[in-house]
Amino acid sequence: MAFKSRPIAVQNHAKRRTVVWLSAVLFGVFWILLSSESPLAAETSAKAPSNQDDAQMAERYASAIFAGGCFWCIEADFEKLDAVISAVSGYSGGFTENPSYRDVTNGGTGHLEVVKVYYDPNKVSYRQLVDFFLRHVDPLDDGGQFCDRGPSYKTAIFAQTADERAAALAAVDEAQNVLGQKVVTPVRDRVKFWRAEAYHQDYYKKNALKYKLYRRGCGRDRRVRKLWGNQAST
Repeated sequence: MAFKSRPIAVQNHAKRRTVVWLSAVLFGVFWILLSSESPLAAETSAKAPSNQDDAQMAERYASAIFAGGCFWCIEADFEKLDAVISAVSGYSGGFTENPSYRDVTNGGTGHLEVVKVYYDPNKVSYRQLVDFFLRHVDPLDDGGQFCDRGPSYKTAIFAQTADERAAALAAVDEAQNVLGQKVVTPVRDRVKFWRAEAYHQDYYKKNALKYKLYRRGCGRDRRVRKLWGNQAST
């Protein structure tokens, strides 16, 4: 007896069901791994060393503050640069004193997730850092970044001096010309930076697998490559 092969449409449908099923399984594994030690559960952790460390770093290096959605990712991106000494996760732009991760993500503090970048100005300029930052985020998105939605995940560049503001505005103008669309990332006055909990510092190093699963699942690099093409160095 000759067996008839299944119609192409049926075969394609079966393949799609398999892909959906595998995606669901992987997504479930991703969330189990990611939630096994959540940031909210760890918020009682002591803050990372603050005043003394910041004072010592400020004496030796220049610094810049950027908000680009999840600070784990922005920290990891900037620390790829040889001229960057350290990138510290934290909160800024709001009015609540000494905010916690829960405070910021729940809303009402005015703060954004940010990264404070300590860098050697003899090796890289502030303008170059701004250009690098813009090409590692979606500056067209005013509702958050990638899978992280809400006010605390919006982008911003915090300028401390008139020269920094001018450089940042010039970088934003150039980005608009490259993308052919309006860049919604604002250039704001730099205000007090609050370090995030120790749990969040160097998360991409201390929890490499969870971080990679989160970053991939969030679609960050995929969107950046689609937006910036060969200018994105993810």
